[in-house]
Amino acid sequence: MYSTGTWRARSAFTIRSDSERAARGSQGKADQAIVRADALAAQGKPAEAAKALDEAIAAAPKNWPRLGRAAESVVFEYSESRDQQRCAERALALYPRVRGTGSAVNVAAVGLSCATNLDPKTSWNRSELTAGLEKATQETLAAADRIAMSADDRSGLYESLADARDEAKDPAAARTLREQWAAFLEREAAKAKTPDQRAVFDSHRLTAYLGLKQPEKAIAMLEQSERDLPKDYNPPARLISAYKAAGRFDDALAASDRALKLAYGPRKVGIYRNRASVYVAKGDKQAARKTIEEAIHYAESLPTEQRSNGAIASMKKQLDTM
Repeated sequence: MYSTGTWRARSAFTIRSDSERAARGSQGKADQAIVRADALAAQGKPAEAAKALDEAIAAAPKNWPRLGRAAESVVFEYSESRDQQRCAERALALYPRVRGTGSAVNVAAVGLSCATNLDPKTSWNRSELTAGLEKATQETLAAADRIAMSADDRSGLYESLADARDEAKDPAAARTLREQWAAFLEREAAKAKTPDQRAVFDSHRLTAYLGLKQPEKAIAMLEQSERDLPKDYNPPARLISAYKAAGRFDDALAASDRALKLAYGPRKVGIYRNRASVYVAKGDKQAARKTIEEAIHYAESLPTEQRSNGAIASMKKQLDTM
């Protein structure tokens, strides 16, 4: 699914600006609703935030300058609340209003990811939503040179389109998109002037290479990043998946050892879980079970604000199936 990390970073300034305007009492009904939505999102209430954003958009005056930000936000919050149907429907409805702007990137790509995640048995208009949002995403990608978008944004468009072709059972088109995606990322990485700048593309390239069934390319890239950035847990953590895809299970476990020594907080839980998946692939269910137990113990030890009860419940359920 398309990553919304860039959306979060880009919206931070507008959130602060809207809140400051609210404090000065200079906002209309739409602006007040968007500030209320930000507060609800900060409280971990995405469904309520999405409803407030819809109210903001409905109340917005003509040429409202925050329409793009509101459109991105409402699609994102419906996605966060797991309401894939509403996410896709709002994205398709709002896309014509943000077409040709930077906001079109997230409206189209996040909406397409929501559409492809819909169950065709329960969503009566899944085909219409997927086709419409795939067209919108293709149109936005084609306009990449004319729209202000980051390399991360463009990468997300490729990813959403490739996933959509997977869902449509069109492997040839999906592979072509991933080849184009990988080539784009390689060009961007080659422009980097420092290892840190180059490593920004590692997670995207890993996903593209694994989708192409080319783990050896990911391994070479990530081994270089680990040499260049020895204090960063990300390269060895990502190597777990690359080595596992290549069938190099012992190397994957060794990479997980290195990553666990460097990682901290909730990210460490994900490393434990990936380590367990290596043991499963290797056929060592006992070691996999022990690793999940360690992950649960660690997750439960985290401070309340870092603890994910959903992840803990999921791991306990996983234990029951082992």
